[in-house]
Amino acid sequence: MAVERVESGIPGLDKLIEGGFVKNSVNLVAGQTGTGKTLFCMQYLLHGLRKGENGVYVTLEQKEDEILQDVSRFGWDTEFQKYMKAGKFLLVPLEPTGIKELTTATINYVKKVDAKRFVLDSLSIATMGWKVGEMDLTKIRAEVFGFMKSLKSLDVTSLLITEVPETETKALSRFGFEEFLADGVIILHYLEYAAGGTPRSLIIRKMRRTNHSTDIFPIEITNQGMKLGKAAYGIKV
Repeated sequence: MAVERVESGIPGLDKLIEGGFVKNSVNLVAGQTGTGKTLFCMQYLLHGLRKGENGVYVTLEQKEDEILQDVSRFGWDTEFQKYMKAGKFLLVPLEPTGIKELTTATINYVKKVDAKRFVLDSLSIATMGWKVGEMDLTKIRAEVFGFMKSLKSLDVTSLLITEVPETETKALSRFGFEEFLADGVIILHYLEYAAGGTPRSLIIRKMRRTNHSTDIFPIEITNQGMKLGKAAYGIKV
């Protein structure tokens, strides 16, 4: 049976993941501050809107105008506002008190516009208030899994942003189990070159039901958004 795919909207990425994200999957977009996570996800949503696929972006940290300002350099702010006025896109700032409230709000907003694409910014912020004692991890894992399961029941293809701790470069998420629950993991980070500089790069760490590339790819930011360059010296992960 052929696996249905959802185009990422990031030039150069889809050919590395057999045409796009698996439809109805939940994917982590992990990275440290300034690696382009918001841009990646907004570009993913905009690509869908242009194809007639409605979207929802839930932000737990920034305001609506701050997100739009982030993409105004590409001229996308007015385009997103057009889709918002047409009832095809929701950019929602939330301050949920727990995972149940976040799940309920997400379900309502996705159904409101019949969204096919969803972004949460970020899963790290959503779990910030949760206890991290060893006795709590089983419950927290169950709650995160439940949230992901709810997303799949909505028939949306989702991207969940996670912050990589600056002091733990090998960590991909706050608790360390989120990447095992997700269907896919995209890592954005700074790749140190011997010649100096810290260009952004992308690694596809995981993608279920997908024969994906394992190379490291440099990210280029143009006036049209993000795109991938050629594999960085054939380095693999």
